[in-house]
Amino acid sequence: MWHNKSNYFGNPNQLTVIFRKNHMSGYHFLFVPGPSNVPAAVQQAIHCPMEDHRNPTIPDLIQPITQDLKKILRTESGKVVFFPSSGTGCWEAALQSTLNVGDKVLGASFGQFSYLWLDMCKRLQFEPITMEEEWGTGANPESYHKHLSEDKNHEIKCVLVCQNETATGVRSDVAAIRKVLDDLNHPALLFVDGVSSVASYEFEMDKWGVDAIVSGSQKGFMLPAGLGILGVSQKAIDAMKNSKYPTCYFDVADMIEKLDGGYLPYTPPVNLLRGFRVAIDMIFDEGLENIWKRHHRLAEGTRKAITEGWGLNLCAKEAKWYSDTVSAIVVPEGFDASKVISTAFNKYNLALGAGLSKVAGKVFRIGHLGDLNECMLFGAISGAEMAMLENGIKVEPGSGAAAASKYWSSN
Repeated sequence: MWHNKSNYFGNPNQLTVIFRKNHMSGYHFLFVPGPSNVPAAVQQAIHCPMEDHRNPTIPDLIQPITQDLKKILRTESGKVVFFPSSGTGCWEAALQSTLNVGDKVLGASFGQFSYLWLDMCKRLQFEPITMEEEWGTGANPESYHKHLSEDKNHEIKCVLVCQNETATGVRSDVAAIRKVLDDLNHPALLFVDGVSSVASYEFEMDKWGVDAIVSGSQKGFMLPAGLGILGVSQKAIDAMKNSKYPTCYFDVADMIEKLDGGYLPYTPPVNLLRGFRVAIDMIFDEGLENIWKRHHRLAEGTRKAITEGWGLNLCAKEAKWYSDTVSAIVVPEGFDASKVISTAFNKYNLALGAGLSKVAGKVFRIGHLGDLNECMLFGAISGAEMAMLENGIKVEPGSGAAAASKYWSSN
C-alpha cells in the first residue's frame, strides 16, 4: 500500500515531496554519481510559472547562458549549444553533425559509458575501432599512438575519449591524447565525454584542443536531468559542412544558428533554463578553480575512508586513474554489492550507485560531485559502512568516517 506520509527528497531545503511505500523520517541521502543534489536556490528558480518560449525576453535568458558556458568549458573560439536531452543525445549530435556513414572512429572501451559511446558509433553506421582496456584503468595514450601512427592515410576521422568513466570511478588524461594527435600530426577530430567531469574538475577545451565536449545538466551543473550540453570547436564546425549524414533534431548547425538569435529550433525547457541561470551564477560565485579543488579534497577524504578506514580497494587500479567525482568500491570476494546497495536504500534512506555490466554485484559507488560538503559525505560513508556490516562485510565501525575526518581536518 502507498501511504500518504511523505518526506523531503534530497538536501534539507529541497521542496519536492515524494511518496514512499514505507515512510522514513529524515532526508533522503542521494549519493549516486548523477543525478546529484539540486540546491534550493536552483529548485526555486525552476519552480516558476510556464511562459511563452518565444516571448521577447527569452534571448536575455539564453544568450548569456551560452556565453557563460563557454567560460566553464574554457573556450573562446568555440561554440556551445544545449539540447533538451541527456548527454547521450549530445554524443549523437556531435557524431552525426560532423561525420559521414562509414567513417572510422577510434576509442578506448574501459567501462560501461566508454563502451556505449562506441556502440552508438556502430549503430549509427560509422566504423568504430575499439581498444579494449582493463576495467579500472582508463584511456591509454600508447594504444591511441599505435593505431593513429598506423593510420597513414588518415582514415580515422574522429578520436573518442571518456574523461571520467562513471562505472568504474576512473579518470583519463585528455591532454595526453591530444599530445598523441599533435605528435603524429594527425587531423582527426578529438571528442570528449565530460558528462561527469565538466564543472567538477579540470577541463580545458581550447588548451587541450578538444573539438567536441559533451556534458549533461544533472551532475556538476547541479540541475535535474534534461539538458545535454555540447561545446564544438571551429574545426568541428568546419567538418559539419562536409557531413552528409542526415540530421534533424540533433542538427548542431541548426542549433547554433537559432541560439545565436536567442531561441531554440523547438520548444526549450524554459524552467530548467531558469534554474540553469542560477546554477551557473553559483559556479561563478564559488569560482571554477575552487570547485575543482573542493571536489579533489572531498574525493581524497572519501578514498581515505575506503582504503585506510575500511581496508577495501577501489575499482580504479592506480592513483593516476582516481576520479574526483565518483569512487567505485570493490566488496570482498564472496559478497554481493547489490545487497549492500539495497540495505542502504531500504534501511538507511541512502542511494548508492550500482555496479554496471562487468562489475555488477562486485562494486558499489559513492558519487561525490556537485552541491555537497564534508558533512553530507559523512552520511554516505557512515550509511555505506552500516549497510556493509549488516551484510557481513567486516569493517571496523566508525573507521571510514574517522579516516575521512582525519584527512579533511588536516587539509
